[in-house]
Amino acid sequence: MNTILNDIIHYKRKEVRERQQRNPLSLVQQCIPFSTSPLSLRKRLLKENESGIIAEFKQKSPSLGVINPNVSVAVVTSGYSLAGASALSVLTDNHFFGGSLNNFSVARQHNKCPMLQKDFFIHEYQIYEARALGADIILLIAAALTREEVREFASLAASLGMESILEVHTAEELNALCPEVSIVGVNNRDLKTFVTDLNRAEELSSLIPSEYVKIAESGISSPNDIPRLRNAGYKGFLVGGQFMTQPDPAQACAAFISQIPLQPIQSC
Repeated sequence: MNTILNDIIHYKRKEVRERQQRNPLSLVQQCIPFSTSPLSLRKRLLKENESGIIAEFKQKSPSLGVINPNVSVAVVTSGYSLAGASALSVLTDNHFFGGSLNNFSVARQHNKCPMLQKDFFIHEYQIYEARALGADIILLIAAALTREEVREFASLAASLGMESILEVHTAEELNALCPEVSIVGVNNRDLKTFVTDLNRAEELSSLIPSEYVKIAESGISSPNDIPRLRNAGYKGFLVGGQFMTQPDPAQACAAFISQIPLQPIQSC
């Protein structure tokens, strides 16, 4: 069955081949800042008093079209950090999501929190590229990779000091889990219909082994969704469209975080 994901992966393979021709791997490896160590998203999300919000910068998507084309990546991402976001996600896919590697580079220069390079990783070259850009975390989409590729890519990322999020949409995709992955992201959006449903995260949570930190992605539209997802065992909450569709995404993020209901105190 032809899906938007198939279209994206087909185009991404062509795009990566072209980038390899322009900038050989040996050149990319020379740009890796080995003097600095990536930041841990896992540790950040496990800290007390964290919002858990992973605020995303994206200006276009297949489901929403062009979102907010005139905002500054530096202003928005810095605003997200000041608003209390635990981490940032920056889209770098250009053709389908309007992102760029330059956007990530600019955001990295202005922020010192964990940063996820949000893209479709289908080749080792991209992982070296991510490290050279200053990424702390990469996304591995189970629906787009074989189990062997997940392990191979996660191992390479770990060897470069980065963490990997394995993104899943179904229980079957959890078969791709491996020790090299430390975070699992459940995407509440159906990649075939693009319908979002928070029930997906709740249903899959109990199937994810406890050693993995869990993140809920997509479909989070209200501060009241956060306690619901926390009760299901999630520590991180990736929010993009909810902020980016507003005139001032950083302000929207600040308002959202300020309205998250406090966690009830658990009795012994």
